[in-house]
Amino acid sequence: MDTAEVAVYVGRWRPSSVPPQAAAFARGVIAQAAPEGRERAKNLLWAAGKLAGWAIPLGLEPVPEVLLHPSVTERFTRCAPGLSGAARRTLRTNLRFIGRHVVPQLYPADVPLPRERSKQPYSPAQIDGYLALADAQPTAARRMRAAGLVCLGAGAGLIRSDLRDVRGRRCRLPLRRRDRNRARHPATHGAGAGPLPRPAVAAARFAGNGLICGGADPGRRNLTNPLITALDGGGGLPRLDTSRLRATWLRDCAGQLGLATFMAAAGISCSQRLGDLIAGLEPAGEAGAVRLLGAARR
Repeated sequence: MDTAEVAVYVGRWRPSSVPPQAAAFARGVIAQAAPEGRERAKNLLWAAGKLAGWAIPLGLEPVPEVLLHPSVTERFTRCAPGLSGAARRTLRTNLRFIGRHVVPQLYPADVPLPRERSKQPYSPAQIDGYLALADAQPTAARRMRAAGLVCLGAGAGLIRSDLRDVRGRRCRLPLRRRDRNRARHPATHGAGAGPLPRPAVAAARFAGNGLICGGADPGRRNLTNPLITALDGGGGLPRLDTSRLRATWLRDCAGQLGLATFMAAAGISCSQRLGDLIAGLEPAGEAGAVRLLGAARR
């Protein structure tokens, strides 16, 4: 439908369920908004008509500067009776669209808010490169500790202070409440990249009862800095970032669990909605996490 046909449809819009004065207001503002397509025009007309039908009996003047003022549209979408939550959200979106086109002086552009985004995961080739750099270190201890750092990060999601208590004996990780989603045995049960199990096992065996990433005091600071420095600048790889190692583990876990397929099938595109859905679910304990994250690898 071209613009002229949409304009004709808007001009003829007089539904019996909308009071004539409210319908006239809706026709006027939607003609100014100039929507593309009949369906879009229909949705916007209903939004404007609903707004005017609520506001005019309250004594508000049916002009755009009054009814499309953000304070009025927000009050309408929050307080008008008989609307479902989904209907309120749709009306708010449509009324903001109309307002930005008809009374733009009342709708200044939104200021972008800072948003923390996930670090970019490493590719399998990059993980191979870091493991090769670890294998090229001059001493056996440095080789094992550097490989352990990569494997524990990309294979079990452990970074920073999480690494302090990881000992070689059975790679048993002391899980705190916030860590229960991480596998206990990264060497054999991790959801990380394919090349990780063998060097992880080697690093754990080399450490024995000691700490995989080196040192004797679990409370030591900056334990990863010497290892990251040792792996810096080789093979055209960027400086190792432990946050990206964890992002690699998260991506691989999501793939193993079929998270992308589930979200696509459920029509979920926002992680906030997913978080709302699982808010009332009790997470499994350590044994359940090991089974969940390791089953596909065995």
